[in-house]
Amino acid sequence: MAYQGFGRYKEAFTARSSDDYIRSVAQDGGTVTSLICYALESGFIDGAVLTRKSEEEWVPEQYVATTREEALESAKSVYALSPSLYWLKEATREKALTRIGYVGLPCQVEAIRKMQLYPFGARDIVDSLALVIGIFCYENFYPASLKAIVEGLGEEPLSDVVRMRCSSGRFITEGEKGVSVPLRQASRYIQDGDRICPDLVSEWADISVGSVGSEPGWNTVFLRTKTGLDLFRRAVAAGKLEVKEIGEQGLRELEKLALDKKSRARKNIEKRRALGLYVTRDIYY
Repeated sequence: MAYQGFGRYKEAFTARSSDDYIRSVAQDGGTVTSLICYALESGFIDGAVLTRKSEEEWVPEQYVATTREEALESAKSVYALSPSLYWLKEATREKALTRIGYVGLPCQVEAIRKMQLYPFGARDIVDSLALVIGIFCYENFYPASLKAIVEGLGEEPLSDVVRMRCSSGRFITEGEKGVSVPLRQASRYIQDGDRICPDLVSEWADISVGSVGSEPGWNTVFLRTKTGLDLFRRAVAAGKLEVKEIGEQGLRELEKLALDKKSRARKNIEKRRALGLYVTRDIYY
């Protein structure tokens, strides 16, 4: 069955961590956390640039993890901007890591691939990259925007929130009260770059992971490169992941969302072009 909007990939599955603890702290199925933990423990990578929630309310913090315990700190998603690419420099030049894993959003994954094509002043960084895992992303927010959505639209203190997720067209929080806001309302708070970003499923990653297309508690996984396929198969063989075939209905749901994002990007690009503003070459869209 042919699908559009997913980019190139070798195989697709629905998966989740086989570790009860990881599943209990993870955003959805814990697939990314299990892959990073296994990659560290098996020597596939010697460190990973990750993002965790900082001590400030739902503000992301970037860091380099070299152990399972450190990797577990990144288990939940933070729907706010996280400039984590800088930490690739920290991983190579300060910590002297030589096989680095990276987990990021589609825009960050694309930036990494561009660095690999044109590594001016960054050859040591790109030569040390061993694994790139991309997270599905429809839109992202500034930290102040999260506060406006949760406290302004949802009327719940941000400090009461323990988990956030986007599902079935709604921005949902879990906490003392719980907030459910239509994404259509929340979208007015997204950062500007998302309005022209066409990539939902991290098309340039080794492995792409998200929740859309799979049942609750599971992840949709695209294996895109030999590197990604190799790590995933090793993790499954080691008993770190539970895997099953992904259904057509789930892929069709994901396809619709992926094409919607591309369509939104095209429309906004045309608006910018009409105003005489610079836009990225059409080849990327």
